[in-house]
Amino acid sequence: MSTSGPDFEDMVNNAPCGYVTLHANGRIAHVNLTLLAWSGHAADQIAGKRFTDFLTMPGRIYYETHIAPLLRMQGFFNEFAIDMVTAAGEPLHMIANANERRDADGKLLLIRLALIKATDRRRYEQELLAGRELAIAAERATQEVLLLEHETSELREQFIAVLGHDLRNPLASISAGARLLGRTVQNEKEQQIVAMMQTTVMRMASMIDNVLDFARGRLGGGITLEYDAKGPLEPVLAQVIDELRLASPGRVIEFEFAVDGPVNCDRIRIGQLLSNLLGNAVTHGAADKPITVRAETQNGSFELWVANAGEAIPQAVMDKLFEPFFRGKARASKQGLGLGLYIASQIAKAHGGALTVASTPAETRFSFSMPLA
Repeated sequence: MSTSGPDFEDMVNNAPCGYVTLHANGRIAHVNLTLLAWSGHAADQIAGKRFTDFLTMPGRIYYETHIAPLLRMQGFFNEFAIDMVTAAGEPLHMIANANERRDADGKLLLIRLALIKATDRRRYEQELLAGRELAIAAERATQEVLLLEHETSELREQFIAVLGHDLRNPLASISAGARLLGRTVQNEKEQQIVAMMQTTVMRMASMIDNVLDFARGRLGGGITLEYDAKGPLEPVLAQVIDELRLASPGRVIEFEFAVDGPVNCDRIRIGQLLSNLLGNAVTHGAADKPITVRAETQNGSFELWVANAGEAIPQAVMDKLFEPFFRGKARASKQGLGLGLYIASQIAKAHGGALTVASTPAETRFSFSMPLA
């Protein structure tokens, strides 16, 4: 069949699906008559505008944080749900496929999207949800206490799943892109930029872990532990120190281990505790003084402490250090969510131990202690 002429033009414009082409800058190049009829927009009102201007706010966020990055990385994205806004301001539920067209040199020429109405499908899903809610309501009449516990657990898992999926996926795209760029760097400046991206990914991943742990703790799951006394603890601690050294070039971190026997603990969680304490020391400690780490077993207990030089912590601040979302003074670029010390204290508590702090003009020291037995 010819790809030009009235028959081909009629096939594209009056296809039983919406069809949109976008310029490389994301602006609309062409919309077929089918999509114009569905949306109620005129051709001259939509041409040249950004495609995201015609999406609902959730649809716009989903497109920009999920679809666009993965489309650039792999050249296509299939069967994703997206909601457009009609000329009357109503949501238009769609299922879409997208792919790119590039020239021989790999330059992006345009993006093609094929869209199918999903109104009936959404209605069916909503009816299923409504039916499920009625079933839950009937069960609540006879099993109210049991159902309340179930709903709390379900809410926790849904919330944690949303955080894990919607925060980690964009971060994974950035991390994958940084790794690809790292293979093709040509000068020191590019290498510094890639290193900065990788460091930022590590920092964001740590923040996401803290948020997820906080959500589990506050919504009923608590800090989970997997005890293991078989493997040595020192390599885990050393790896954490190496990662912080990589993320903070120029900072001196000195450490000494005197662990004489096995420590029955969750080694990953103890590593997370150390990482949070080291991150706090890097952020708030004196940049020209070393950070000191020591881990030892003595008198039937395991002890781990992190010390740094810098200004003494005021007593009013000390009283709030282990509260969630409390942040001390730091440069804007170093500010986190204020969960690191809170999560560290919860890990210590879950191990039957405690996390304490002492601060003088000479040194600030965070100390973790737990019984070996």
